[in-house]
Amino acid sequence: QVQVVESGGGLVQGGDSLRLSCAASGRTFSSYDMGWYRQAPGKEREFVAAISRSGGNSYYADSVKGRFTVSRDNAKNKVYLQMNSLKPEDTAIYYCKARVPATGYDYWGQGTQVTVSS
Repeated sequence: QVQVVESGGGLVQGGDSLRLSCAASGRTFSSYDMGWYRQAPGKEREFVAAISRSGGNSYYADSVKGRFTVSRDNAKNKVYLQMNSLKPEDTAIYYCKARVPATGYDYWGQGTQVTVSS
């Protein structure tokens, strides 16, 4: 069982920045595929960003490309989402997902609320 916990959400104004953190348990964090997703009210959960196990490759949804940066620190079992130039349409609950290749299971955190006012 992998525990995933997000933090760092909050209420900000348009144009501001936030950094989300995600901590995942386990001694093999460096083998986990990590990603960020979000769900706005009345909408389905959508992909935001993902990062490879070594951190060498990252992937982004078109809507956040150039504004968001995903990173990870395998020594600390953490992944981050730096969000710049935030827009009201970025308002959502942000979830972190850990995929454990050894089991094929996905583990989700409880989410952290990000609200961007105009």
